[in-house]
Amino acid sequence: MTTPYIDPTREQFGAFAKLPQDTPISMLNLVKLRDAAAYRRYSKETAPILARVGGHVEWSGQFEAVLIGPDQESWDVVFIARYPNAAAFIEMIRDPDYQRAVTHRQHAVETSRLIRLAPREAGNGFG
Repeated sequence: MTTPYIDPTREQFGAFAKLPQDTPISMLNLVKLRDAAAYRRYSKETAPILARVGGHVEWSGQFEAVLIGPDQESWDVVFIARYPNAAAFIEMIRDPDYQRAVTHRQHAVETSRLIRLAPREAGNGFG
């Protein structure tokens, strides 16, 4: 059985809040669903909030296979959301409209991963 990671723990959110708040961030979202219709409602209701705080979906794709990692993990939704800064992400999740919409996500998600990423210069190397 998959561990149900749906919301951050208090400790995880505290660690996130201690990181720089004024630099651009991207959030890698890996989501396994139990109710796709509820997740679509969450997406529809949160899209305007994401835009209002200056965020957008930077990349979205279809999960195909695990090459390195647990074979049992698969994802129904994979995307990277970009925010002008971490404060904008926090503003979004504290928004009253988001707080109402997130109940759809909590109902829809079986498990997920939400990973904060800091941008760096792209080039030929990756190390």
